[in-house]
Amino acid sequence: MIITQQTKDFKEILMGRRSIRNYDTSVKISKEEMTEILTEATLAPSSVNMQPWRFLVIESDEGKATLAPLARFNQTQVETSSAMIAVFGDLNNFEYGEEIYSKAVELGYMPLGVKEGQMSRLTAHFSTLDPQVNKETVLIDGGLVAMQLMLAARAHGYDTCPIGGFEKDKIAEAFGLDKDRYVPVMLISIGKAADNGYKSVRLPINKVAQWK
Repeated sequence: MIITQQTKDFKEILMGRRSIRNYDTSVKISKEEMTEILTEATLAPSSVNMQPWRFLVIESDEGKATLAPLARFNQTQVETSSAMIAVFGDLNNFEYGEEIYSKAVELGYMPLGVKEGQMSRLTAHFSTLDPQVNKETVLIDGGLVAMQLMLAARAHGYDTCPIGGFEKDKIAEAFGLDKDRYVPVMLISIGKAADNGYKSVRLPINKVAQWK
């Protein structure tokens, strides 16, 4: 088997990623670099390419003060991170369907006839889609983009920590978002690690995978 430099680099990113709770407060991430990280994260796959993820980058003192009581068991991350990224799933994601598929035609990725057929079928699909199925789908897609965001952050030299312990029923409204449209997926703290964190154990593959 030939191991390329690209494979080695990606393996280093995977092996080097740690869940960090304490960050160097002197390190800030510019809006330009954060935009790069988020853009790389959005290369993740999603159901029928509807890209339902939405990001709220919470980096100001005011924003963190609003978030703090909603993430009471994760105060160190809130206080020390360069930013806290709230990942949401947009239940009305099909509103962007025409824009996404039209751009695919413009760029030559998809013939116009295919786009029109797809949009017709998807319009019918989303018009009768069970709300619970829709929610489950955007949560899965949100998980995919969250993992990719953490890997992208690591490639930029930053550390992250995924957080599920926060007030999911309050966070959207706290930041002026429609809670009936935007479903919280997770919080991700991001910044430069102030310590090495803790090593963690993974189950061996023979405990989690089967071949048939």
